[in-house]
Amino acid sequence: MSKLEEHKEKSEKLKLNIHGMTCASCAAKIENTLNNLEGIGVANVNLGLENAYIEFNPSKLSYKEIINSINKIGYKATLNRSELYLKNDINMNEIDSFRTKIKSMKGIDEVYFFPEKKSIVVYYNPELISNSQIKRSMKQMGYLVTEKLSELELREREKDIEIKNMRNRFIISVILAIPIIILTYLNIMPEYLNRWILLFLTTPLEFIVGFRFLKGAVLALSHKSTNMDVLIFLGTGTAYIYSTIITIIGLPFSVYFDAVALILSFIYLGKYLEAYTKRKSSDAIKKLMKLQAKTARIIRNGIELDISIDEVEIGDIIIIKPGEKVPVDGTIIEGKSSIDESMITGESIPVEKNVDDKVIGGTINQRGLLKIRTDKIGENTILSQIIKLVEQAQSRKAPIQKIADKVASIFVPIVVGVAIITFFLWTFFGVGIVLNPYTFALERFVAVVVVACPCAMGLAVPTAILVSSGKGAQNGIIIKGGESLELAHKINTIVFDKTGTLTKGDPEVIDIINFNSSEKDIIFYAGSAEKGSEHPLGNAIIKKAKELGVSLIEPSELEAFPGLGIKSKINGHEILLGNENLIQKYGINYSEIKNNIEKLQQEGKTVVVLLLDYKLIGLIAIADPVKKYSEIAVNELKKKGISIVMLTGDNKITGNAIASKLGIDHVLSEVLPSEKAAEIKKLQDEGQIVAMVGDGINDAPALAQADVGIAMGSGTDIAIESGDIILINNDIRNVVSAINLSKKTIIKIKQNLFWAFIYNIILIPLAAGIIYSSTGFIIPPGLSAMFMAFSSVTVVSNSLLLKRYNPKLKE
Repeated sequence: MSKLEEHKEKSEKLKLNIHGMTCASCAAKIENTLNNLEGIGVANVNLGLENAYIEFNPSKLSYKEIINSINKIGYKATLNRSELYLKNDINMNEIDSFRTKIKSMKGIDEVYFFPEKKSIVVYYNPELISNSQIKRSMKQMGYLVTEKLSELELREREKDIEIKNMRNRFIISVILAIPIIILTYLNIMPEYLNRWILLFLTTPLEFIVGFRFLKGAVLALSHKSTNMDVLIFLGTGTAYIYSTIITIIGLPFSVYFDAVALILSFIYLGKYLEAYTKRKSSDAIKKLMKLQAKTARIIRNGIELDISIDEVEIGDIIIIKPGEKVPVDGTIIEGKSSIDESMITGESIPVEKNVDDKVIGGTINQRGLLKIRTDKIGENTILSQIIKLVEQAQSRKAPIQKIADKVASIFVPIVVGVAIITFFLWTFFGVGIVLNPYTFALERFVAVVVVACPCAMGLAVPTAILVSSGKGAQNGIIIKGGESLELAHKINTIVFDKTGTLTKGDPEVIDIINFNSSEKDIIFYAGSAEKGSEHPLGNAIIKKAKELGVSLIEPSELEAFPGLGIKSKINGHEILLGNENLIQKYGINYSEIKNNIEKLQQEGKTVVVLLLDYKLIGLIAIADPVKKYSEIAVNELKKKGISIVMLTGDNKITGNAIASKLGIDHVLSEVLPSEKAAEIKKLQDEGQIVAMVGDGINDAPALAQADVGIAMGSGTDIAIESGDIILINNDIRNVVSAINLSKKTIIKIKQNLFWAFIYNIILIPLAAGIIYSSTGFIIPPGLSAMFMAFSSVTVVSNSLLLKRYNPKLKE
């Protein structure tokens, strides 16, 4: 049995936060370590987000074993942390029981209780349990808790600490570097004394300010791996040790204390800017999290109460005043208003809402007092699911990332090798070219190891995906991972399901043609046969019965023929209701009405034939209006050179009539629901990269078969698990927007990778002094550090430009 098959038998998902990664080599080392553990199925480490998504077999591995395996190689892995405050009093005898109950919940690893502060700290796996679930479980046990800091606030605090830490280290390194630079380049005092003062100033810079690089390098080397810390410490350490020896012995050679000062100063400046810009790249997810309400105004026992959002229960009646945020997903039971759903669906125009309409938590009630019944709470709300999807998408690697990963895994050893070769070449062959070959060779060695930047390669792909997925979410487009994002820009064929995708999915009865019967009789028998049906055509007939005031009855017998129609018994009569294929199935001659059927089909109408006791008594012509922007979307896609295919259960005449209205040349007609996936497979066998666009519920197999499945929702009704790309509203133009965003993101990724590779390809040879003998140009170690520091900042900043991009079509 393969490792993948084994983990699928009994797998559990785990998300870990990882601290201490400095470059792509670190991410690759952690990934390799995890993949070598027995019981690990999938491990994806994301440098940009500083986390890992893991699938593992819990019968073979525990959280602690996975965390320890990462900690042992020099990094710090942690689960999510929740800090809670207990409102109730609790006696000492209850504490152990309380901790045991909480710890027994699936997904909880550790629980710490501090009685004197009434504080609880819980470490949990967010893939299995959410913070809101933990609080609800505590409430069910009789303990009321409030959050000291929300998950977003905890993240923000950690990022603030990291950014301040980098800023402070940069300031300290500059404070120490200024006198070092002055003493190096200005002859203020005797040389001998000058060098000892330089040594005195540089020592704390190297071993205190630069301790994180020393520690990182030692840990990496002790586990037979390399990373950026190794390169930095090789550079600064070589310059420091050489200069210290020269100073102590008193040899008349140049010292490089200034190189240590400049390298550490520029690197900390780069790290500070990198941390700051990386924080900006996750703004979209933070904005989504900030949409979550903290309180709700409910009615209990006839009294209005303002309560924490965690205390809201399904079925609670919530009052929402104009201008207030909708706290949970629910159904309006009183009032009407317009709701601003732009932050969820990307649709800028407010949506009118009346009684029985659904509302989404996190949207804004613009006018009118509303009372809603709570339908979903906590992690089950649309907003929570979107946040989780976006977070998961940001952590899934794009195939293009493999290029950077492969290079990163061997990058540092290659750079060290180049630096050593450079050192020996200049030492032995620099005579006559430079005044002192040995010191020049040493300087070139330091410049090479410092200028090399694996960070830029590691950040090139994940930062672009991070910004892109956030931008998509703001526009109502959820792209579920790097693979989908990368494939979307390669699509050359898009298959649209007709009903509910190109058309409104709300068919109407347009014509009723009777043969020796009345219109009301036809609607009575057809409507009664379809009573209770969820089929759109059946609903259209039932709706027509209501319009005509026809009372329907329940059929005494009912048999469905998928893709054909139904057979039922009404008032003792045998009823057949369906398409031409159903009539043919029963061998009934319908040649006399063939012309009537074809005429209606040529008008783009679906014709339903009604037989009473196997005799034709009428035709019902039903049309599903084309969506407002379908033609625009189809034309835009065709301009991109994408072949458009319409897939429908209608016959060829009806299908072709609708396709011609939209400018679609290829139609797959009379396709049964069970045959949709097979039609997609046929196109793939022809070498096409196929996207399937459907409603995500009825089209699930076809969406799964397609290279990219695009599921269209309607804001309040989203099939989250159904596609690779989810369009939260039902505006078909978002199919174009999703492809536009994919193409733009791939361009950014390629730009980032080009910069990351070309930077190293050009600057490493220049730092080695490859053109020195002909031009006299070299890159000093300090300048090397500046280039290295700003290379990763450039990549992140380039990715941030995606925030300005608008993937939507112009109105």
